[in-house]
Amino acid sequence: MRSMCSDMSSAGDQGDKMSKEIPPNVQHQIQQFQQLQQQYEMIVSQTQRIALEEREIDLALAELEKSNEEKVYKNVGSVMIRAERVKVIEELKSRKEDISVRKQSLERQEKRTGEKLKELQSKLQSLLAGKN
Repeated sequence: MRSMCSDMSSAGDQGDKMSKEIPPNVQHQIQQFQQLQQQYEMIVSQTQRIALEEREIDLALAELEKSNEEKVYKNVGSVMIRAERVKVIEELKSRKEDISVRKQSLERQEKRTGEKLKELQSKLQSLLAGKN
């Protein structure tokens, strides 16, 4: 997807030359494509961040499950506080559920946006090929 996107975004780098050679409706579609490309990249970035947080929670849960300690420490902002292990496990499981829902939503968005990008790219390539 990224290589296809870079092909189309280079068309937008032509400046005034583009505006003289490409019809306004095609220019508008190129702008839409570039905006959609930025949106797609943001969604991918958020999905990666959420996946990383999910892995960190899994690691923390695994360590807490192995521990026999009743009290553990957790980060709250920039401070570590002592808390009951069982409650920390519950909090992490709850957070993991929330993250899982968010991740699924982002993955659906990523898929839809990627499909729209492919469609718009194909349409733009056809329009630009017909121009020559």
